[in-house]
Amino acid sequence: MARYKVDITGINTSNLKVLTSKEMEALFLRYHNGDLMAKEELINGNLKLVLSILRNFNKGNYNMDDLFQVGVIGLIKAIDNFDLSYNLKLSTYAVPLILGEIRRYIRDNNSIRISRSIKDLAYQILKYKEIYFNEHGYEPTNYDIAKNLNIEEYKIAQALDSLKEPMSIFEPIYNDGGDTIYLMDQIADKKELNSDKDMLISLRKGLNKIKEREKEILVERYIMGKTQMEIAQALNISQAQVSRIEKNAILTLKRMIK
Repeated sequence: MARYKVDITGINTSNLKVLTSKEMEALFLRYHNGDLMAKEELINGNLKLVLSILRNFNKGNYNMDDLFQVGVIGLIKAIDNFDLSYNLKLSTYAVPLILGEIRRYIRDNNSIRISRSIKDLAYQILKYKEIYFNEHGYEPTNYDIAKNLNIEEYKIAQALDSLKEPMSIFEPIYNDGGDTIYLMDQIADKKELNSDKDMLISLRKGLNKIKEREKEILVERYIMGKTQMEIAQALNISQAQVSRIEKNAILTLKRMIK
């Protein structure tokens, strides 16, 4: 598993403490009674959760030190807002917040690099469209643009798309005072044909009502984005077992909301 190791400057990640459930509960009781030292212990005792999420970004061109600091901000937000009455593990509650902070940072600080030639072409297209519209009163077709600029038609959409600002899948697009709907909620995953709307609702409403192992696998698969093989290696079981547990958990959750 060494290939998943995340190195953070100034921190011996192998020596980080991991809190037990009982320790976590006791610390939250102290923190909610005003003990700020308990909050510090909760943060330090969950830093490995941040590191586990950073493994998904370890192969990119990212500064792990920066992402770690941003991830810790998400962890702190989770600790500040967590309540034992949720009947959830802190990790289940914290993972989306940590991921959200990291992805927001990446979105804001790492612009998608578009080649200069594509952008130049986009401006040529816009200029031609403006001239054409002023002369004819309507916009030219892609065929007209391609013929005039001596380019293939498919390059028109590619060039114009380069001028659009990227949007995070964690961008909120609707909130009626209840649950916020994010862009990712509106995107179909073509690789997972069984990931329909009923399943997503089931995951949200029933995650705390299924067996611990089932919950763990669903969180790893659908929140942390791990493959079945990665989960199988971490849990020391076969991929077939992971697949079976995942399918059974999803069926159980679907039955809960019928």
